[in-house]
Amino acid sequence: MSSATANTALQTVLDRITASARIVNRDAADIRLIAVSKTRTADEVRAMTGLGVSSFGENYLQEALPKIEALRDLSICWHFIGHIQGNKTREIATAFEWVHTVDRERIAERLCQQTPADKTLNVLVQVNVDADPAKGGIPIADRDGLDGVMSTIRNCPRLRLRGLMTILAVDTPPLDGYSSLKRLFDECRDAGGPHWDTLSMGMSADFEQAIESGATQVRVGSALFGSREGSRVGPRVGPKNALP
Repeated sequence: MSSATANTALQTVLDRITASARIVNRDAADIRLIAVSKTRTADEVRAMTGLGVSSFGENYLQEALPKIEALRDLSICWHFIGHIQGNKTREIATAFEWVHTVDRERIAERLCQQTPADKTLNVLVQVNVDADPAKGGIPIADRDGLDGVMSTIRNCPRLRLRGLMTILAVDTPPLDGYSSLKRLFDECRDAGGPHWDTLSMGMSADFEQAIESGATQVRVGSALFGSREGSRVGPRVGPKNALP
């Protein structure tokens, strides 16, 4: 992707964020754009930082680590947004500033034990709002499970509980799914603690609906870097695109 094409893609995404925020009287500056850089090269990430993007999301640890190392000269905030394997928590806790996909007390405990002593790791709890067996996350109806994970995170001085994250099933209407998570987020505000401020939801095809529902972080990949095979980069009007 040329620099001109990348700049155009970024501006289009920023314009979509601004327009969506305006619809619900929100300030677009309160919405963080996370560029999903899985399958993208370090050079592509470097080029995007040159356009002003500073937050990047990675799904696969082994792909992310060499990329992070190659870009240490840049001021990048790295977000882990993939499934967490128990034997990878130490590396995740060391390499990333944010983890979006904590959905088990055991994973929260391991991150607590393995986050470096001089670091505070920002953590989101992943919620499965539509009972999709293909997605991770605590079922939205399992309040005991959610309370247990949240309590484990809050009781760890190296972890900072920030909010909730979701990925919708392909057939879930975006406004329905995202509004459900926003309601849960509001219900958990007191239990969430002093740093409870983040809703990570929305991807390339549906982040407008996520913003209208209250998202504070949107995870955008193909709309920024170009379409992968089978992906959709425009606003979603049909079944949800499973890729960011």
